Amino acid sequence: MVPTLIKDLLASKADGRKVTVCGWVRTVRDSKNLVFIQVNDGSCFANIQLTFDRSAPSKDADSAQIENELKRLTTGASLRAEGILVPSPASGQAVEVTLEKLTCLGEAKPEEYPLQKNKMSMEYLRDNAHLRARTNTFGAVYRMRNQMAFAVHSFFQERGFQYINAPEITCSDCEGAGEMFQVTTLSMEKIAELGVKAGAGGMKVEDAHKIVDYSKDFFGKKASLTVSGQLEAETLATALSRVYTFGPTFRAENSNTPRHLAEFWMIEPEMAFYDLNDDMDIQEEFVKYLLNWALTKCRADLEFFDKRIQPGLIEALTKVVNAEFKRISYTDAIAELEKHADEAKFEFKPYWGCDIATEHERYLTEKIFGCPVMVYNYPKEIKSVYMKQNEDGKTVKAVDVLVPGIGELIGGSEREENYDKLLAACKERNMDMSNYEWYLDLRRFGTVPHSGFGLGFERLMRYVTGMENIRDVIPYPRAPKLADF
Repeated sequence: MVPTLIKDLLASKADGRKVTVCGWVRTVRDSKNLVFIQVNDGSCFANIQLTFDRSAPSKDADSAQIENELKRLTTGASLRAEGILVPSPASGQAVEVTLEKLTCLGEAKPEEYPLQKNKMSMEYLRDNAHLRARTNTFGAVYRMRNQMAFAVHSFFQERGFQYINAPEITCSDCEGAGEMFQVTTLSMEKIAELGVKAGAGGMKVEDAHKIVDYSKDFFGKKASLTVSGQLEAETLATALSRVYTFGPTFRAENSNTPRHLAEFWMIEPEMAFYDLNDDMDIQEEFVKYLLNWALTKCRADLEFFDKRIQPGLIEALTKVVNAEFKRISYTDAIAELEKHADEAKFEFKPYWGCDIATEHERYLTEKIFGCPVMVYNYPKEIKSVYMKQNEDGKTVKAVDVLVPGIGELIGGSEREENYDKLLAACKERNMDMSNYEWYLDLRRFGTVPHSGFGLGFERLMRYVTGMENIRDVIPYPRAPKLADF
């Protein structure tokens, strides 16, 4: 018989029917005649209680069989139980299961099981990432991750967007940051050997890369893991009108902060016929939709995070859902920051032309305006080449959505749809155009105004759970010197 999920049992009436429960033991309490077993199967935050009364067992209970199996049960062991769904006198749940049959499916020896009752650090759990989903914290994280992914798809599907898949291997660098993981089938050892010989032959070490013949590589040219699916999404937006990607992206950034990963998931919609104001409208709508989804669909897990991880989390998310986002130009935002610089004691001095730092973002949202802030029209020098230039020649139609608590949540822009202007911007940055002719073609054949944005899924997860480190909102984090499991 297929077991009933615990979340469904807990929502059921105690009608005396026979049920099957499978899961992992959280605790076993044996007090002479009464045995209480707390079991969780990951379907919800709560456990279900299994009970066995030695002095008055159920008429169908196989007491000897149950006693034998009880000897094998410890925290972490898996079990299959059959019994009767009855009202529970215990506080916090309406039903429990009176045991008739019990089978220990897999033992977990206490002296070897890594997850003990004592408090475990996040670092310790990261080292045991293959088991940490069994804890309350990470069970809640992964259930919320599932729900938030569903919310992303629901939002866009309800609004006529087409879900597309951008390639993970590419020869184009969307962001121009140079922090890409190279993909190759060439032998690194042979290349190193040739480099050593070339150096001995008079070639400068810094020029040794010239001996690499990419025509012999798998793709016939230099290829890397993608940093963004935006460019490919633009191509489909100019045929399907509204599209979105939701998939893994990669940055070879040597950063060990709680805010960065080498592998992370990005949500990137692209919309034909949208200008910057349209882009900002849907960004605000998207954020509120996601947070409202978390507040309504993930309440039990959110209450845990509010109590144990970040007190006040539910109140903070509710405030954002009900807020009107403040929209302010970059120039005015910098003026505000400069005005408050002395009292704020910023580590990085704000000035026109700087990239707004996290401390500036949080000050704008938490101190100056007390609500989410959308900063738009950034200096072109600190933004990407594909962003549409304003008539002032100094700024581009870019926007960042800043929220209290973490700072930037979304980055987006209106894209440059004019062929000559985009080509000139690329040449100004000395870009190798051989890998971007296809991208320029979008501006040659039926070009249209279009916009888009990107939201890092793990950054969203950090925000809605209150988890401090981004490595704790993805099952298996990838970062410098970290590729375990």
